[in-house]
Formats: sequence, structure tokens, C-alpha cells
Amino acid sequence: MRFKELLLTCCFIFGAVTLGWAGTVETPDGAFIYYETKGEGSPILFVHGWTMSGKFWQKQVQELAKDHQVVVMDLRAHGNSSKTLYGHTIPQYAKDVRSVIDALKLRNVALVGWSLAGPVVLDYWKQFGDDKVKALGLVDMTPFPFSPAEWNAHGLKNFNYDRMNAFFIALNQKRGDVATAFINNMFKSGKAPEKDLEWMLTEHLKTPVSVAQDIYSDYLMRDYSDVLKTITVPTIVFAADSNIFKNGIAMGKHTASQIPNATFAPSANGGHLLFYEDPKWFNDELTTFLKKCGFSK
Repeated sequence: MRFKELLLTCCFIFGAVTLGWAGTVETPDGAFIYYETKGEGSPILFVHGWTMSGKFWQKQVQELAKDHQVVVMDLRAHGNSSKTLYGHTIPQYAKDVRSVIDALKLRNVALVGWSLAGPVVLDYWKQFGDDKVKALGLVDMTPFPFSPAEWNAHGLKNFNYDRMNAFFIALNQKRGDVATAFINNMFKSGKAPEKDLEWMLTEHLKTPVSVAQDIYSDYLMRDYSDVLKTITVPTIVFAADSNIFKNGIAMGKHTASQIPNATFAPSANGGHLLFYEDPKWFNDELTTFLKKCGFSK
């Protein structure tokens, strides 16, 4: 596997005056995965959700890089990663995470996945176990979106193929409207601030619609419920109620209950974007958890 640095000198990350490194990692099947890294110390790798990018973790990078090496990546064909039209499955995304970990020579990583990346983290665990990973974070996610179980808060629960297909038709025909509604619903109030809506919409539209459809359908149909009980490293589960997951806190509590010795962190002030809307609370919760796990500068 080849490792290519895009920037060999310090660069500006997320438009702020914070210095870090950016680059790409070439996967074994030829995709280029974009990453940014900042800080020194025990590593935290943040993985974003469906049609988003590493930029969504900007408030974590700014704060947590004071004591940790913080890495964010853009999933295959998302954000600044190459627009490959193949490999859009949760297991392949987990392999891409592994490619980044290997290329950056990370060890004892805290691997944190938001939304669709929650199953990516669980698939990483399924494939690689605790090799190079010391702790896990699951942020406002469901281990099985199509599940008919009472605990599942996903809008397409109970194998709702009709609604899934209607969503994909709308995504193809009215991409901008679907994207705007999705971003608004990620916020607790159901309405994104104008300044946030603008850049978040830009990030969303970087993902080709075919990719958005391919990975979302794969995500919906995969069941990681049985993986939860196999986790043996410390895990923190964040959850919130929002228009994305109306009963997200109850779902998160159930998810945490299935993981041995998990820490549960429900958000009172944030929605699906709890880490962006209430960053101090999120960063404090994560930092406290990591200190208990033996993470240090």
C-alpha cells in the first residue's frame, strides 16, 4: 500500500489558524482516502456519518488536539476522498479505516464513529478486534437500521423497503431539497443556522448521488446487534433525541446495555449533531472517558 502526503508543510485546517497535516492514504483497491491530523499524544480517530466529512468534527479537533493526536478522515468518495464508484459497503469502509490506521502507524486508538460510521466501527471490531484499538465510541447510531425491534429508532425500521425506495427516488430527483431537510433535522431545533447550513450542504454535495444511495442501502440492511456483546474494550455510547432518531436516547441506552461495561452519555442539548451543537459537553464526556481508559497526552 502506498502512502502519499499531500502537504509536506504545515497547513490550515478547517479555515482556522490551527496547524496540522493533511494527506491521502491509498487503499489496496486503489481508492484515495483523505485525512487530516493535528496534535500529539494518544490517538483519537473520528469517522463521520452518511454524506458528511471530517470537517464536521472541527470542534473536536480544535479542543482535543491539545492533549491527543486527533485524526479525521473522509470516507470513500465523501468529502475530499477520491470519487470511486466501487467499494461502498460498511465492511469495505471498515477496511479503509484500517488503511488509515496502518498508514499513519497509529497504535492504541480511540475509534469514534458517528451515525452510519457507528456500524463502520462495529465492523472494524468484527474484522480486526482490538488490534491497534484501545477504546470505541459510538455516536448517535443504530446497530441495525432495518430492525423491527422496539428499541430501534430509525425511520425505516421494520424493513420499510417502500419508504427506502421513495427516499432514493427523491434523492435522485430533488437532491438539494433532500439534503437541506436532512441537515436541518440533524439539529435539535429542526432548523440549521444559516451559516452552518451553507457549509454542511456543500460537504454533503461532495458525495455523488450514486454513492450516497449505494452506501445507505448497504447500511440499512446490515445487522450488528450481535457484535455489541463481543466488544471487550471500553466503549462510550453517545445518544440524543432529534428528527433523525426521535427516540435516540432510548435506543442509545439499549445499545450501551448490550456492550459489556459500556459508558452511556445522553445529550440534553444536542440533536443528531450533538458533538457540534454542544461541543464542550461532548468533549468533556469523551475526555473523562478516555482518562479512565488510561489515555494520556
